[in-house]
Amino acid sequence: MIAFVSGPVAALTPTLAVVEVGGVGMAVQCTPGTLAGLRIGEPARLATSLVVREDSLTLYGFADDDERQVFELLQTASGVGPRLAQAMLGVHSPDALRRAVESGDEKALTAVPGIGKKGAQKLLLELKGKLGAPAGTGALVGAQRAAAGPAPWTEQLSAALMGLGYAPREAEEAVAAVTPQAEAAIAENGSAPVPQLLRAALQSLNRAR
Repeated sequence: MIAFVSGPVAALTPTLAVVEVGGVGMAVQCTPGTLAGLRIGEPARLATSLVVREDSLTLYGFADDDERQVFELLQTASGVGPRLAQAMLGVHSPDALRRAVESGDEKALTAVPGIGKKGAQKLLLELKGKLGAPAGTGALVGAQRAAAGPAPWTEQLSAALMGLGYAPREAEEAVAAVTPQAEAAIAENGSAPVPQLLRAALQSLNRAR
C-alpha cells in the first residue's frame, strides 16, 4: 500500500494533482479543498489510499491521515465507493461528517451530490459509531492550508464545483451567492478560505434544488 506521496507538485486539475516522486509523476485524485492548498512547483505531502480494480489502480490523496481514515471508513457502508466517499469529504470536513452521523443530520448528507434522502437515512444507520468523535480541528487546518491561492478564489471555487459535477451556470450562481462572505474574509484576513466558501456554495446550491 502507498501510505503517502511527497514531492513537488507538477500539475493541478480540478480533480487531481500530479506529484513528482523520484522522477515519476504520481496522479492523485483529491478533493477540491485539498487541491486548493497545493501550489505548482512547491513541495507537498499527501496521505494516500490506493484503490485496486481489475482494470485500474487509482490513488486518492488527502491533506492528512485523519481525512484518509474517514475516506476508508465511509466505504464500509454499503453502496459507498471511493468516488462517493471522496465527494462526501469534498463537501464536509471529517469532523463535520462525524457530527452529521452522530446527530443524525440527513440534510448535511443530502448536500453531497449523489446522496438522496433515503440514501442519507441508510448511511446514517450504517455509519453510526464508526467514524469516531469529532476532533474539532479539521476545518481550521483546512482553512489555513487553503489561504491565499495563486489563482483568484472565484476560479478555484468554480473549478472545484465543476469538479464535483455541477454545471458552469450553477457554479457561477454559487460563486455569486458566497461573494459577500469571501469579500468579508479578504477584508479581515487578506485571503479567501476556499474550503469554507466551497461548503457555503454547496449549501446554497442544495437550497436552490
